[in-house]
Amino acid sequence: MKHVTDFSLARKRGRLISMVTCYDFWTAKIVQQSNVDCILVGDSAAMVVHGFGNTIPATNEMMVTHLRAVSKGAPDKLVIGDFPFLSNRKGITFSMETADRLMKAGAQAVKIEGFKGNEKVIQSLVEAGVPVMGHLGLTPQSVHALGGFQVQARKGKAADRLLAESKALEDLGCFGIVLEAIPVDVARRVTEVLEIPTIGIGAGPYTSGQVLVLQDLLGMNPDFKPKFTRFYLDGAKLIQEALDCYADDVTMGEFPSAEETYE
Repeated sequence: MKHVTDFSLARKRGRLISMVTCYDFWTAKIVQQSNVDCILVGDSAAMVVHGFGNTIPATNEMMVTHLRAVSKGAPDKLVIGDFPFLSNRKGITFSMETADRLMKAGAQAVKIEGFKGNEKVIQSLVEAGVPVMGHLGLTPQSVHALGGFQVQARKGKAADRLLAESKALEDLGCFGIVLEAIPVDVARRVTEVLEIPTIGIGAGPYTSGQVLVLQDLLGMNPDFKPKFTRFYLDGAKLIQEALDCYADDVTMGEFPSAEETYE
């Protein structure tokens, strides 16, 4: 995928969409060569790359840095950039400036968490020609208000509210919505009602596509495995073994060899 219009086309054709997060140039180059449809440069970089406990420390500067690197490594993939914490709550002008910076750094679209209080910002961005993706359910930037990383919309009223907010985001012009950590039946209901695609993470198999953190699916942190994550590789073990082999070769004087030495 290269354009946001490919999202609606995939939905119309019943083709499921694959998305991964990515934060740097060299992994973006690998994703570029893969069959994955699109990339989310998420504010999860604050946790995965910078070691924070949640996404709140992400800043515009942080997101711009990662977007520049990823867009260079994956020029033929659709790249979506996260609005960092509170950047959509400082007025229309600041939101426009944030979108301006993210898109000039390489994003073709932006993602904004939550609905209530974001209506004018989303509408203004869409009217300005900025493609916007919504994000409902578990919104990590609200982790303190939600009482932690917990499944959302479990009960009837909460599920009805999420459905109404999904429809409102569609009406505002969002081209897609991420549904995070919600019951499978709720995600299915939302997906059936909307015309725009839904991208699930911990939302079951009945969404229009899925997104996972790249480091999670590669098994780079074996001690962290949420219920919705599948390891496709034991990446941490493989890299550690390679590092150990390198260290052993150096220690035993087997690296570099004659073939790896300039005469």
